[in-house]
Amino acid sequence: MKNESLGQTEADSTQLGTHGICGVMFGKLAGVYLKSTDFLNRNTDGLPPLLLRLVLAYEFWEAGVMKYQGENWFDNLKFPFPFDLLSNDLLWLMGTWFEIIGAIALILGFATRFFSLSLMILTVVAINTVHWPAEWNTLSELWKGYSISNKGFGNYKLPLLYLLMFLPLLFGGAGKWSLDHAIKRVFCRTV
Repeated sequence: MKNESLGQTEADSTQLGTHGICGVMFGKLAGVYLKSTDFLNRNTDGLPPLLLRLVLAYEFWEAGVMKYQGENWFDNLKFPFPFDLLSNDLLWLMGTWFEIIGAIALILGFATRFFSLSLMILTVVAINTVHWPAEWNTLSELWKGYSISNKGFGNYKLPLLYLLMFLPLLFGGAGKWSLDHAIKRVFCRTV
């Protein structure tokens, strides 16, 4: 016999009596949760690295294109060793093209570890040269530079976040949804 109000059989109604409507709802929610986590687990090697690559590619593409279309403002900057051995014009050119080519490589997931490390080095140099506070005497003064502003305390928040975002790509690679993964599957087949 069917219980018309819930669309269940008598056996289901007996089960409902011991667990109640809350138990049934919890069971359904648990099922949805388990299906969701299963989906996430199956895509853990594809989606998160892809999203990191796309966000970082956008940011570095934008910076590279801005440099490409603009004037060289590196002329008045003092770069740290060993970059101070190179001319500021060459550093401008290198920075511009590493950002543009690195962004394209990140989108494709090609040579991801190389470009992650290269763009991390570029970011550390940028923090040291442009984003770090010119003067600070205490950690609280240094902490004022952890912002997105130009109030004289530096603004190293975004570059530091970029460095942290590059770490999973540097250590874990581009993920399944990348040229790196496809190349590895074609050329590194195990017997």
